[in-house]
Amino acid sequence: MDKLKMHSPDITQQNIDKLLELFPNCKTEKQDANGGLGIGVDFDLLKQELSKNIVEGPQERYQLNWPGKKEALLTANAPIAKTLRPCREESVDFDTTENLFIEGDNLDALKLLQESYLGKVKMIYIDPPYNTGKDFIYADNFAESSDEYLQESGQKDDVGNRLVANTDSNGRFHSDWLSMIYPRLRLARNLLKDDGLIFISIDDNEIKNMRSICDEIFGGNNFIVCIAWQKIYSGKADATHFGQFHEYILCYAKNEIEIKINMLPRTVEMDARYTNPDNDPRGVWLSNDLTAAEERTNGHFDLISPSGNVFDAPKGKHWLYAESKMKELLHDNRIWFGVKGDAYPRLKRFLCDVQQGRKPPSVWLHSEVGHTDAATKEVKGIFPEFSRLFETPKPTRLIKQLLDIGIVEENEIVLDFFAGSATTAHSVMLLNKEKGKKCKYILVQLPEVCDEKSAAYQAGFGNVAEISKERARRAGKRIKEENSDASDLDTGFRVLKIDSSNVNDVHYTPDAVSKGDLFNQVEHIKTERSSEDLLFQVMLDWGVDLSLPIRKESIEDKEVYFVNDDDLVACFDKDIDEALIKALAAKKPLRVVFRDDGFVSDSVKINVEQIFKQLAPATDIKAI
Repeated sequence: MDKLKMHSPDITQQNIDKLLELFPNCKTEKQDANGGLGIGVDFDLLKQELSKNIVEGPQERYQLNWPGKKEALLTANAPIAKTLRPCREESVDFDTTENLFIEGDNLDALKLLQESYLGKVKMIYIDPPYNTGKDFIYADNFAESSDEYLQESGQKDDVGNRLVANTDSNGRFHSDWLSMIYPRLRLARNLLKDDGLIFISIDDNEIKNMRSICDEIFGGNNFIVCIAWQKIYSGKADATHFGQFHEYILCYAKNEIEIKINMLPRTVEMDARYTNPDNDPRGVWLSNDLTAAEERTNGHFDLISPSGNVFDAPKGKHWLYAESKMKELLHDNRIWFGVKGDAYPRLKRFLCDVQQGRKPPSVWLHSEVGHTDAATKEVKGIFPEFSRLFETPKPTRLIKQLLDIGIVEENEIVLDFFAGSATTAHSVMLLNKEKGKKCKYILVQLPEVCDEKSAAYQAGFGNVAEISKERARRAGKRIKEENSDASDLDTGFRVLKIDSSNVNDVHYTPDAVSKGDLFNQVEHIKTERSSEDLLFQVMLDWGVDLSLPIRKESIEDKEVYFVNDDDLVACFDKDIDEALIKALAAKKPLRVVFRDDGFVSDSVKINVEQIFKQLAPATDIKAI
């Protein structure tokens, strides 16, 4: 029984709890006045959360720390002046699809998605670089070497970032990898629904650090499981000590209390244990022990078998049920005395009464979810004309099983911001086809240039993003070709490419523009940007779902966009008059947007709000 507090509310503790709810990563262990450990707030880290500059102030505490962590946090929180530009020619079913393929740096992509998809993603799966010293190239912002040396040695990219292979000889082998993954996971957490899950593939190189980072970002209490996946079925002859047969898949929840994990289908082996030797009309059954350990009052009484044998619970045990319950079971033919009716009694448990599923295990064998060799063959089946395009793709059976246990509702969003071979897109389409769901995916992939010696480059692919998109195209096409009932299946995707803002720099840094440059800044929208480019930036800024259907109409000789009919109406033409404004207001949209310099006169611009106030008072009006 709980006791009354007998004191007024602890306001300080309430404030601490509120802070830790907002900033779970600021939860730490600290010593109290008596030298004992307790939960506290990492105020140095909290200061960093609330600052636009790096904050100094180290203090001993239990936490994962590394050189560059504060800068990684600063990077996660810093705003960017970028946008997403639609690319119709590389998309499939652009106007009707609900899937997105974002090409660009996934850190930028995660920042750009914060408004439109905050708390909307049901499941995230990522397969990040494993930091083996071979496949992870990072941007080094802590370089002390001279620019001249770096440029001459080819260690800088086109915009001056230092590119370094993260080999074991690098003194910051783990630190740089941690600085890469940390801000991305922080931003990813914001996108998850309260009942959302994130699955992360990882190997032994960073499993310890990944657990520590996820404990900090998601909270150790939201750790669900570490799955061991058997990725290969035979060991390598060149293994140093032990054959590496497995990798890991970490699973964390946004809020462990809110989640629901689907059960997996029962296996043939599980159902094979059930038989029906007495031809019971209720179907097959399995016998269980009718006794339990230890003595118990009224736990002993006689059970008489059909053959006349008398049975009692053994010494040191008791019958599982009371005598009255046992009589009910006997009457209902739920106690089995063997084929001859003289064996020790056991309880009949019918297959129809047990859970029609099984809890997912923590070890996933290749026989159930596939292995890397099967994944390679799967990619080869989609690209038969090319040799090996990816070194370590994941099988669709593996990702689809993650989707099976993580996706409860019919229409959910799945995010993969390390798209790679686009297995996630393929798996979501297969899930929708097989389970009748309507889940949609968001994939993000950096257009990482393919090595000239690689099979991908020889096959004609300039970067990894091109391969990812082509995998999604071919996989969707194949699913429809092989399934006549999949004509309504969404196998398309909108390609959106990360680029600089559609608005000129003067919009963001007006103080940096000199008087001499003012004449060049008359047009605040970049001349090479289309109306559709502007539309998607408005959707981002307004937090509108980027996968909503878009149609274009001509009204009063002007080009007007309708997003999901009336969710957003946009016109970026110039010389807009009151006739068009009244026509749009009559449609009573939720939101409407124009160019700030798009009106035929200042008086028309002034009258916009009055016209909408009269005809559509609930419409939100903005200009760019």
